[in-house]
Amino acid sequence: MFGYVTPCKMELKVKDFEKFKAYYCGLCRAIKKNFGNVPRLALNYDMTFLAVLLDSLNDEKIKASREFCAVHPLQKRLMLIENPPLDYAAFCNVLLAYYKLVDDTNDDSSRLSRLYSLILNAYLKKAPKEYKEMGILIESSLKELSVLESSSKSITLDELSHPFADLTGHILSFYVDDSIENLYWLGYNLGKWIYIIDAFDDLEKDIDNKKFNAINYILNNDNLPYNEFKASIETRIDFTLVSCAEACVNYLKVLPLKKNHELLYNILQFGLMEKMDKVFGRLDISN
Repeated sequence: MFGYVTPCKMELKVKDFEKFKAYYCGLCRAIKKNFGNVPRLALNYDMTFLAVLLDSLNDEKIKASREFCAVHPLQKRLMLIENPPLDYAAFCNVLLAYYKLVDDTNDDSSRLSRLYSLILNAYLKKAPKEYKEMGILIESSLKELSVLESSSKSITLDELSHPFADLTGHILSFYVDDSIENLYWLGYNLGKWIYIIDAFDDLEKDIDNKKFNAINYILNNDNLPYNEFKASIETRIDFTLVSCAEACVNYLKVLPLKKNHELLYNILQFGLMEKMDKVFGRLDISN
């Protein structure tokens, strides 16, 4: 995941924004507790959403504490503690960050990414055994994606985004025993949304640098320059992303949420749309 799943602050109550930050800081703390300090550099907003969602499916009262941290040494930050969904999200966060570094190493022959991946891999030895199955699934899905991205076969954008969408669906549904199907399909549509918006966000840079880009690879059959190609596919990509976001909200509606209702709906109803507006250049982010 790539950090695109965030709340829309302008549409969020102050108490819910503070709650999201408490989950975010709690995730940072959980990474430190379970893996160590260095992996905290991979902290990810998408994994914060994962923790909020999974924690919302139980009716246990959240526990929080105000503590100092390395990033904010002068002021205590409110953070969640003793929260199993945060521990699971911490594992997924570190493992996905590791495979992102491996992918960067393979794509760019980056020595720095290789060094960071080796460092992070050493910390992954601390991963809980109960998550071993998910670790195997993440590795296998990302290898499948890599094969598809390097294939010369003619495929669709839906087919190319499937491994990451399927992986995200399994990440959301692995942790619980109930509502597995609805969680899977929420995750599937969210994963597809993340994969496609990330490709659209990087489109100009990837075309300029002649790097692989899913949208360019699948749709730019005439090898058009960036501005011309973007104009030709923008409406299509927008429709696909809106459809995925709408499906996420619909699956959220049928989940037996016990808390965090407004925060979760804000993220999926407004946060995804706000992120799209930024990526598509429809929102002035200078103010």
